Amino acid sequence: MHPELLRIPLAGGLSIKSYGTFMVIGFLAAVWVLRHLAARQRISPILINNAALYALIAGVIGARLFYVVHYWRDFAGDWLGIFKIWRGGLEFLGGVLLAIGVLLVCLRRWRLPVAKVLDIFAIGLMVGLGFGRIGCFMNGCCFGRPAYLPWAVRFPYNSFAFISQINPNPRRNRPHPQLDLPMQEYLDYVDKDGIWYPKPLDALTSQQRYEVTKGRYRALPVHPTQIYESIAAFAIAGLLYLFWSRTRHEKARWPFLSGMTFPLMFVSYGLARFLLEYLRDDNPYEWARLTISQILGLVLIVVGCSIWVWRYAKSVSR
Repeated sequence: MHPELLRIPLAGGLSIKSYGTFMVIGFLAAVWVLRHLAARQRISPILINNAALYALIAGVIGARLFYVVHYWRDFAGDWLGIFKIWRGGLEFLGGVLLAIGVLLVCLRRWRLPVAKVLDIFAIGLMVGLGFGRIGCFMNGCCFGRPAYLPWAVRFPYNSFAFISQINPNPRRNRPHPQLDLPMQEYLDYVDKDGIWYPKPLDALTSQQRYEVTKGRYRALPVHPTQIYESIAAFAIAGLLYLFWSRTRHEKARWPFLSGMTFPLMFVSYGLARFLLEYLRDDNPYEWARLTISQILGLVLIVVGCSIWVWRYAKSVSR
């Protein structure tokens, strides 16, 4: 976990955050993929650049708005906190929904082939997400459940995972903390929601510092769900590319038709997100022990399948 990638000694120190850095890397990688695929479709790369930029801005705004609405109580009395996205707090699916809406407006306005462009954007989106989830891992957000597997990871003292483990979480049906850190010895403050935070590492005694870094109170190992999701995103991007390549053949038949790659992304990502949420430990349950991401994942699957059925009926009618 390295939320701060590096610090430039200018004006007291300019901090370069890992999360933002990998978001930029993901965006540039996605644009490169989009330009490459657009050229094969004889679509203007300049328009693709513009569409990608608008989609990125809409995606960040949508992801943040969705998170703020979802966790509205956390921002009561701290309106400036809404804009501090470097602390974490983006709901990817919320960003996707707004980005798609803005993208559709752009495509209609510029008279670009909607189905073809959405197909290649589906591939680029998954490539960008693959890098973005690496940023999540570096930031320490989107962490997983405790696990004792060879590849499980331990996040450091005072990380998001550590704070979660030392507190009960009724919103995840967890009445007791997972890690029994003595509150009377380590307490720094308690927030308005009753979540307690321990002292900074440099404020601890040498013995306390040892206990939380190497001893009995160090963070429990967890599933590296951010890496799981990164691998899943790259795998889905590969699957979508192979599928898309077949849609470009002149004699392509159902289901390898133009406009089918985009709904395939909905179905494949919705399914992957639904399953991987069972390994995460950060999102609260909303309904029937399902998180909001799982509910939206099911919605994506239904929407994707519906588009497939609609496209099939349309192709048969011809």
